[in-house]
Amino acid sequence: MKTLRIAAVLSAIFVLFGCMNENDDNAQQADKNTPRLTKVNQTAESKKPNQPKGSQEISRHLVGLATGIPGVEDATAVVLGPYAVVGIDVDRKLDNSRVGSIKYSVAEALKNDPNGKNAVVTADPDVVERLRQMGRQIRQGHPIGGIANELAGIVGRLMPQVPHSLQTEKPSPTETNNSQLSEKEERQLKNDQQKQEKADKNQPQRLNES
Repeated sequence: MKTLRIAAVLSAIFVLFGCMNENDDNAQQADKNTPRLTKVNQTAESKKPNQPKGSQEISRHLVGLATGIPGVEDATAVVLGPYAVVGIDVDRKLDNSRVGSIKYSVAEALKNDPNGKNAVVTADPDVVERLRQMGRQIRQGHPIGGIANELAGIVGRLMPQVPHSLQTEKPSPTETNNSQLSEKEERQLKNDQQKQEKADKNQPQRLNES
C-alpha cells in the first residue's frame, strides 16, 4: 500500500509539471501573436524656406534697412497689398537738403531689396506718426480695408523718393548739345578736307625749270 501511495504522488507531480509547461508554452505563443503598438513621436512640420513673407514681417525687414542708414534715428513701415510706405525719423534741426539726401540713401537701400523696390519713403513727421498708428491698428486686428484705402491716399498725395523709379542721371541738355556740336564740327572738318583734296587735284602742276 505504501508503494502505491508513493507511485500515485509521483504521478500527480508529473501531471502537474506537464500542465505548467504546457501553460507556459501557450502563454509564450499567445504573447507572440499579440499585436504590439509602437509609439511614434510626431514633430511639427518645419517652416518651408520658400514660404512667402507676411506683411508685418516685410514691414519689420524694411524698417531694419531704413534704420541702417546714417542719419535715420527711427523708422516705421506699413505694407498692405501693392502699397508699401516707409517713414523715417531724422533730426528736425537738419535742413531740407540734408533730409533729402538721407531719404535718397534710404530709397537706394530699398531699391536693391526685392521687398522694398516699390516702397515709398517719407520723412514728414505727421505722416510718419500716422503710419505708426496704422501699424498698431493692423496688429490689433482692425479692418484692413479702411487702412488700405488711407495708405493708398498717402501714396497718392505724397511726393517722396520712390526707389523703383530711381535711374542713373541723364546728361543735361547742355552736355547733349555740346556732344552734337562736336560731331557736326568733325563732319565739317572732313568735308573741308575733301574739298581741299579735290582742289589740289584740279590745280595744274608746274614743271620745275632745269
